[in-house]
Amino acid sequence: MDWQELTDLTKGQPFTVERVRLTGSGIAIEGAFEPPQLAQLSIDDQVFVAAFVRAHGSIKEMERIFGVSYPTVKSRLNRVAQQLDFAEHVEATETGPAPASAEVIDRLQRGEISAEEALAELEQQR
Repeated sequence: MDWQELTDLTKGQPFTVERVRLTGSGIAIEGAFEPPQLAQLSIDDQVFVAAFVRAHGSIKEMERIFGVSYPTVKSRLNRVAQQLDFAEHVEATETGPAPASAEVIDRLQRGEISAEEALAELEQQR
């Protein structure tokens, strides 16, 4: 059984894996194991995340692949991010991010600067 089948069977309900068999060695480990967070996402969200990674984080490419608008991609990314507790998620305020931060993010999304450069600039703004 693969993760997709398990995801389909559980229909989004939390589950625990109780037995793990190491392929090729015949060794089995029993216990209560929580599956990785990405495996706990719906199959649609797993496909979306995989596509986002393959698109190197390009929202423009995601718009093309899924035939949706920029706000739709951003909304979906925010929804997935809220499901992942290891992903830092900042709630948008009514006024939005600070103008300087928004400008850095916009330049990153347009490919004008690298992720490392964006992080460095955002750290300087703190």
